[in-house]
Amino acid sequence: MKMPLLVSALLLLGAALLLFSAVLDQQRRKRQVAQRLDGKAPSDSRFSQLLQALGASRLGQQSMKMDNETQALLNRLGWRSVRQRSMFAALQVGVPVLALSLCLLIQGLFYPEVANHWIAPVFATGIGYLLPKRLLAAAALRRQKQLATEISTFIALLRILFESGMAVEQSLRVLSQEGKQLLPALTHELRLILTRVDSGLELGEELNKSTRLLSVDEFTDTCVILQQLIHQGGGAMKSLLMLKQLLDDRRLTRLQEYISKMSAKMSVVMMLFLFPALLIVLAGPGFTALSRAFAS
Repeated sequence: MKMPLLVSALLLLGAALLLFSAVLDQQRRKRQVAQRLDGKAPSDSRFSQLLQALGASRLGQQSMKMDNETQALLNRLGWRSVRQRSMFAALQVGVPVLALSLCLLIQGLFYPEVANHWIAPVFATGIGYLLPKRLLAAAALRRQKQLATEISTFIALLRILFESGMAVEQSLRVLSQEGKQLLPALTHELRLILTRVDSGLELGEELNKSTRLLSVDEFTDTCVILQQLIHQGGGAMKSLLMLKQLLDDRRLTRLQEYISKMSAKMSVVMMLFLFPALLIVLAGPGFTALSRAFAS
């Protein structure tokens, strides 16, 4: 009796997915017609277009508007385009559905006699809903750490360009083009800022907006000094040098703390693995002699 219900639920889920795919395909066709009428050639692959349609749909927009934390994490990760946000919206909607389907299938095939059939699907759906956001938070934190690490090198290169006679905007443009291999995360942010500057916006305001989006203290301090350089000229070079020294001191302190913690962890590992072997080698003959003496 339970197996037909499970099969019916899976068939219903498949029908819902087919219907949803048909709706997305219809929206994609409408968008392609609008692009042709505007004289624009349709770009991107079908998968990208489906992701954009999902992000533009009511379900995708509702999943993105549930809380402001997701928006902040996407900004910190650098996912600000429609395609990237649509991809995360698709993951936010699709992972719980996939987890629920797999849980129902495994439970129906291998554990059909479970008393409470609703506990595992509820947990699977909850884990599937929370997993994309937790992975997003971890990726955003990792990118923030990468930006904080790149700031020291960024300041040193900026000082070299300033001393060669370049202005702030010109120096940022040079670094955004020539520093892709050395500063990948920071140059990506610089390219986004300069793209908005090319559209007519003011450089200082865009730097201030980027600091609010990224929430990296080192980058915020650097942008404050760059804004002073924009308005005051070369009067803030000393502040830039002091900031670099402060960041180097912070990094040295963090490395010392990391090394001290690592030495403590290695001491624990040595006590757990090396001390028993050393005890066996040194005290083994004595124990064997005592055991033979008691045995005789």
